[in-house]
Amino acid sequence: MSEILIIGANGQLGRALHEQYKDARTVDVDSLDISKVEAVKNFNWTGTRVILNAAAYTDVDGAETTEGQKLAQKVNVEGVANLAEVAKSKELTLVHMSTDYVFDGSKTPHTEDEPYSPLNVYGSTKAEGDKIVTKLPKHYILRTSWVIGDGKNFVRTMLELGKKGISPSVVADQIGRLTFTSELVRAIDYLLSKHTPYSTYNITNDGPPISWADIAREIFKEAGFEGLIKNISTTEYLKDKPRSAKRPLNSTLDLAKIKATGFKPHDWREDLRDYVKQELKK
Repeated sequence: MSEILIIGANGQLGRALHEQYKDARTVDVDSLDISKVEAVKNFNWTGTRVILNAAAYTDVDGAETTEGQKLAQKVNVEGVANLAEVAKSKELTLVHMSTDYVFDGSKTPHTEDEPYSPLNVYGSTKAEGDKIVTKLPKHYILRTSWVIGDGKNFVRTMLELGKKGISPSVVADQIGRLTFTSELVRAIDYLLSKHTPYSTYNITNDGPPISWADIAREIFKEAGFEGLIKNISTTEYLKDKPRSAKRPLNSTLDLAKIKATGFKPHDWREDLRDYVKQELKK
C-alpha cells in the first residue's frame, strides 16, 4: 500500500499528482468527505505517511452566497481541521494548498509571513485552514495563484474564444503569474524528497508578473489567433455582476524562500507555450 494519499484526486491538481505518484491511493468526495468528522476518523489510514490535500471549495463567487459560504466553511476549514487532527494523532505529514486570495493584494510581492488580509469569503476560509495546518509539527503549505492544469481554466477559455474568432475583453489591472499544475507537483515532490524544513512556501511559475489581459495576448500569439484582446478594469468587469467576490489586484508571490532551498521554478512563458501547443493538438 502506498504511503501517499491524494485527497481531491479528480481536480486539476489531484490528477497531476496522480500522474507523479502513480501508486498513491486516491480519494475524492465520493469516497472520503473530509468535512465529516466520522468519515475521516473511520477512514483506513493504515500505511499512510503523507496526505496530499488537493481538496477545496474554490468557487470564489459562489462562496459569497449563503449556501456557498456554508460549503466553503465545511471543506476549507472544517475539512482541513479533520485532516489536521488525524495527521497530528498519527504523526503524518500534511501537504496543503493555499492561495494568494488570503491577501488583499495591497503589497507586492506577497511573502509567506505577510499577515492574512482576505477580501472575500473564499479567501477567509482558506486563511482559517492555513492557520490550522501551521500548528501541525509536520506540514507543508504551498501558497499559489492562477492555477492551470487539466480542467476548466483561463487558458482553455481563451483558446476556445480565439478559435471562434471572438475578441474578448479581459481584466488588465490584476497582476500575477500563472502556476501550472506540473510546477506545483514538481515543488511538492522536491519538498518531500529533499526533506525540506516544514513550513509555508510560495510556489508559482517564475517570470515577469503580468495582467490577465497580457496573458490572453500571449495565448493568442502562441496559438496564432488574429483576434484582439481588449483591456477592461476589474471594476468594469464586475459592474454587471453584483454578487461577485472582490479580487486582489496584486497576486504576485515572492519566490525567494523556495528558491533558497535550491528549487528553481520554471518560467511561466515556457510552460504556457508548451501547454498551448498540447491543447491545439487535441
